Amino acid sequence: MEGHAGTALLTDAAPILGFALLFVLLFRKFGLGATLGYLVAGAVVGPQVLGIVGDAEDKMGIAELGIALLLFLVGLELSPGRLWRMRNDIFGFGLAQVVLCGLVLTAIVGFGTQFSWAAAIALGLPLALSSTAQVLPMLQSAGRLRTPVGERAFSILLFQDISIVPLITIIAALSRNPADAAGPPGWLLALYTVGAVVGLVLAGRYLLRPMFRLIGNLGEREMFVFAGLFTVIAAAAVMQALGLSIALGAFIAGVMLADTPYRHELEADVEPFRSILIGLFFVAVGMTLDLHAIAERPLFVIGMATALIISKTAVITLLARLSSLPWRQAFAVGLLLSQGGEFGFVLFAQAQNAFLIENSAASLFGAIVTLSMATTPFLMMATKRLRAEPEPVAEGLDAPQPDGASAIIVGYGRFGQTVAQMLLGQGLTITLIDRDVEMIETAGTFGMKVYYGDGTRLDILRQAGAHEAQLICFCIDGDPFEAEMLHGVRNAFPDATIFVRVYDRRSIMKIRGAPIAGAVREVFESAIVMARQAMQSVGVDEAEIARTEGEYRDRDKDRLKAQKESGDIRAARDRMFTHATPAAAVRAAEKE
Repeated sequence: MEGHAGTALLTDAAPILGFALLFVLLFRKFGLGATLGYLVAGAVVGPQVLGIVGDAEDKMGIAELGIALLLFLVGLELSPGRLWRMRNDIFGFGLAQVVLCGLVLTAIVGFGTQFSWAAAIALGLPLALSSTAQVLPMLQSAGRLRTPVGERAFSILLFQDISIVPLITIIAALSRNPADAAGPPGWLLALYTVGAVVGLVLAGRYLLRPMFRLIGNLGEREMFVFAGLFTVIAAAAVMQALGLSIALGAFIAGVMLADTPYRHELEADVEPFRSILIGLFFVAVGMTLDLHAIAERPLFVIGMATALIISKTAVITLLARLSSLPWRQAFAVGLLLSQGGEFGFVLFAQAQNAFLIENSAASLFGAIVTLSMATTPFLMMATKRLRAEPEPVAEGLDAPQPDGASAIIVGYGRFGQTVAQMLLGQGLTITLIDRDVEMIETAGTFGMKVYYGDGTRLDILRQAGAHEAQLICFCIDGDPFEAEMLHGVRNAFPDATIFVRVYDRRSIMKIRGAPIAGAVREVFESAIVMARQAMQSVGVDEAEIARTEGEYRDRDKDRLKAQKESGDIRAARDRMFTHATPAAAVRAAEKE
């Protein structure tokens, strides 16, 4: 029996992986995203088309672990500090979107079908969620994640990820579990959910953190993989034993570890397993779609998908306008988030388990979500001119051109000018990009060619020849960077070494984990030079000055490392000089 099971596993795995690879590559080539490729691969390889692989329900049970890992990684990203910094957009704009879209779509399902209102809620609320797996790669590849459109879309997606928890709880509370199924009523399931969340929070604080601290001290990297998977599976098992969502348990476990120094290590270790299992999840969803039910009601699927896209576009565009975005940008946000999302499949399964909808209804609405996701790339291409912002007036200024330069310098202010002069002095060729028209014209009078453009956009960098450059130096004033933007630059131009000018240590904390070779605080070195000159003026000898500078740099390096790991600006305060050191006090006494 064991040999037969192993042979069956190999027999099923080969066509699943082969068809998934084929369709994902095909869909990626046409800009439709990997998620749709997995869904179509599952439908084709499943029992209702080619029938090569069966037992979709069994595979769904394994694949649900992929959703648990996805929620775990989402939780790792949602540290309390990050949520607080983005609180206005996330809990204002994001909350309004989920609530209003959920109510509108619930009304559409309730009045447009014969479903009960409990079923309409269980179907309408999940439709309010958009596809993070589809939208974020679109923003990153276009270099739009840090634009007003990208920031608003990201805030909504972030709140939608958080809203999975209350939506799962709402569906649990609506449960119509019959008495002969030996299951608890909905209100008791809701209480179980709250109790389980509290229990996981306590376990995370008093068990998980000490466990990872011990593993970190031992220095065994492989143990992080085991510990990460154990955390996800244990949290999921606890929730499953209580009859609750395994994804909810994994999400809470992730949030509990988001503020620890081990977050990035866990992300790196769990990500490969997540990628494989999430792909298997969507394949399993495609296998379980009731294609006969869909074929019997194609007009219903098309009509509901159209209503979904139009209603979400309208509501989100209105909210974006109220948040002070121009109408073109507001329309872009609405259209970008108009589709259903991958978490809809998870919540439809929850509604099925709660006896709120039948399998045929889950298949129909799964097809609606799939069709809406397929339309997004085409809608964005079709409305490109309508959404395009008028170009700022920059008469006589040239856009960047690929000229084979060794380095691209973005920002030609007081900082960028010094960097450019030194690189030119070494014989490196450079391309300069800036958006300040007056500065560009002034630089021209000194014989410097500066191109006009937003150098934080991937398309502008690509136009400037970043794929050939050895260096990309961001010398922009202020505090404009996020780690996600720098990850996008690294992924687009892997051969270029990236340096970033930052404002202060808080700016460095914002981009921790970013794939850069160095980040230079704009006033750090000049402040050290002034301190050296001040010590020289009061008679401190050069050896003591060098010793003091070295000790300060070491202390500052320790502080910055602790601050980046913890996200707390007050970390390692004991490494600061807060009063005169004993040696300095002795020298002062001798002078008196």
